[in-house]
Amino acid sequence: MIQRNLDLMNETALKVYEAGHLPVLGEWYALPLLEKAGSRKIGDEIYQRIFHPSSLRLLKHCDAVLRIGGPSQGADEMVRAALGMGKIVYRDLEEIPDEAVRSVRRLLD
Repeated sequence: MIQRNLDLMNETALKVYEAGHLPVLGEWYALPLLEKAGSRKIGDEIYQRIFHPSSLRLLKHCDAVLRIGGPSQGADEMVRAALGMGKIVYRDLEEIPDEAVRSVRRLLD
């Protein structure tokens, strides 16, 4: 199930990239760190110390969040954190403006 979720997130990240943005996933940072730190399973002490905290650090450098998929306490936590930081939260890929459209809007402003 975790691999299926990662595949979905990576497929979506590619679509975001193709729309002209630079997507990032917390998992891209956290998973190699967890492996190097010796985490053995989801929820162990190392996981708790690295997984969600690394995503929160990354979130500080993002303009927006795209919330996809079904129920997820972790994803909902990221949405709450993003809203608390004043970030935009998209709930559908189609809501994200194409970078070309954004560039034209900037020129007109």
